[in-house]
Amino acid sequence: MKKWLTKKTKIILCMLSAIIFALLIWTIWGNAALTVSNIKISSSRIPSAFSGFRIAQVSDLHNAEFGKGNKKLLELLSESKPDIIVITGDFVDAGHTDIDVALDFAKMAVNIAPVYYVTGNHEASLSQYDELKTGLEAIGVIVLEDEAIQLKHEKGTITLIGLSDPNFTLKGDMFGEAPAMVSTKLNSLADDESSYTILLSHRPELFESYAHCNIDLVLSGHTHGGQFRLPFIGGLIAPDQGIFPKYDAGLFTNGSTNMIVSRGLGNSIIPIRFNNRPEVIVIELLNTDL
Repeated sequence: MKKWLTKKTKIILCMLSAIIFALLIWTIWGNAALTVSNIKISSSRIPSAFSGFRIAQVSDLHNAEFGKGNKKLLELLSESKPDIIVITGDFVDAGHTDIDVALDFAKMAVNIAPVYYVTGNHEASLSQYDELKTGLEAIGVIVLEDEAIQLKHEKGTITLIGLSDPNFTLKGDMFGEAPAMVSTKLNSLADDESSYTILLSHRPELFESYAHCNIDLVLSGHTHGGQFRLPFIGGLIAPDQGIFPKYDAGLFTNGSTNMIVSRGLGNSIIPIRFNNRPEVIVIELLNTDL
């Protein structure tokens, strides 16, 4: 009996070791294996000229590299055939910043499609932000800091708004002023109700403010997909949302406002993801009247 128990124990230990090893390999692979999430946004407000327009969203890169010189990421972007590329914050990491890596990626990205960029909380903590901004603009990246531009395609026009991260103004936001500040900014920027409006803003937790200002589509990040994604539950934890965040990843709707939250690409304080592959999102706009 004793020998049988010993043999059984060994078998169980071997099985557990194999499971742990498989999970380890799967987790390592899942932190490096890029994926594309395709999302279609349909609305009668989208100009017919923009029907079929493709937007590739890169978020929370945190100075990560996928292949030498980010070759794998750039190839994936090129294969997605975007009309524009948007970078929705935390392009670099305040804890281990490498401006040259970020700029090298941007140099190649602008050859794929026009690139639009907004800051995240890591840029707000970055002493070299002015250097990063100057370098991006010299390359041809359009840096949007609390401003709106008209994006033209064929004979159509939509409004593209970019918000700077609230931490540039409210360090830590101890008094919960960010929603009111963001609403004030958006009310001054989104002043044409007839124009379909896309907002680039790093912070998904401010969704109520975006919806209140009647933004049509918000592209956001910041959550890293909840870092650890649990089956049937979703993300475990996200900055500024805490445990089991409401806006962790994917598409959310509030009235006439859609918000897409990217799981992002890199890591920061928590150096590893679980069940949460790094993603590029490709959004296709569709006019429902066509």
